Amino acid sequence: MREIIITCALTGSIHTPSMSPHLPITGDDIARAGIEAAVAGAAILHLHARDPKTGRPSAKPEHFQAFLPRLKEGCDAVLNLSTGGSATMTLDERLAAPKEAAPEMASLNMGTMNFALYPMAERIADWQHDWEKPFLEGSDDLVFKNTPRDIARILTQLGQERGARFEFECYDLSHLYMLRHFADRGLIRAPYFIQFVFGVLGGMGADPENLTHLVRIADKLFGQDYMFSVLAAGRHQMPMAAQAAAMGGHVRVGLEDSLTIGRGTLARSNAEQVIKVRGIVEALGRVVASPNEARTLLGLKGADRVAI
Repeated sequence: MREIIITCALTGSIHTPSMSPHLPITGDDIARAGIEAAVAGAAILHLHARDPKTGRPSAKPEHFQAFLPRLKEGCDAVLNLSTGGSATMTLDERLAAPKEAAPEMASLNMGTMNFALYPMAERIADWQHDWEKPFLEGSDDLVFKNTPRDIARILTQLGQERGARFEFECYDLSHLYMLRHFADRGLIRAPYFIQFVFGVLGGMGADPENLTHLVRIADKLFGQDYMFSVLAAGRHQMPMAAQAAAMGGHVRVGLEDSLTIGRGTLARSNAEQVIKVRGIVEALGRVVASPNEARTLLGLKGADRVAI
């Protein structure tokens, strides 16, 4: 496949605002960052929300509504809402905004896992908010819960009832087998868009051989019925994106996953990362897919059928 889908994850539950002044927090910031990333070449925008007063990750629909209508009006990118949110949120909280918005796409973590962010706390000297340090340090006892019952509920309420397609986030080899299980149950249909996630402590390490093995297993489990994309945390972002593009996969970048544009240099925007990865993938002979081309490849319902 020559076409390559670039996803951009604008802000998220992993990074905290004191780590970079360029991380979008408010609705204005997120809307502006998303439109810039779409202009730069991102076909899909992966979306979390933040409380603009505290900087905390938020699942409140009103915080999503602070940027969703503006993104829909300001660009034609596919809006992909997280159902992961934060490990501290209940499933009801995580689903509130996606159920209200009925988006074209939603992310879906394919299993329960440790989500260990505490090593990051050692690298920060100045904290912007009083919740940040305890949150990171406490993640040595933090579990992100997504049981088979949880996954089935997300697939039913967002997929079957609201027509969303999914970015299946696989942090581990076992998550591919869980995805096959739900395909066999008839709760999802091809093509499956698999997002391999590397570099989060508790999940897979960002080793090139891990990606080649995962693709072999996915080939075995899904044949021609899937596409894969890759995101890697921190300094692994661009090298793993290059490997994915060379292997015929798709890529995800953004300040949710990495705050830098190069060793020791903070990225000034999400768009800067999109521009860099676009140069890498085009040098490999890939053609960056437009949002409408991504919709066709992924079998999405279309932006006219969302509730934004």
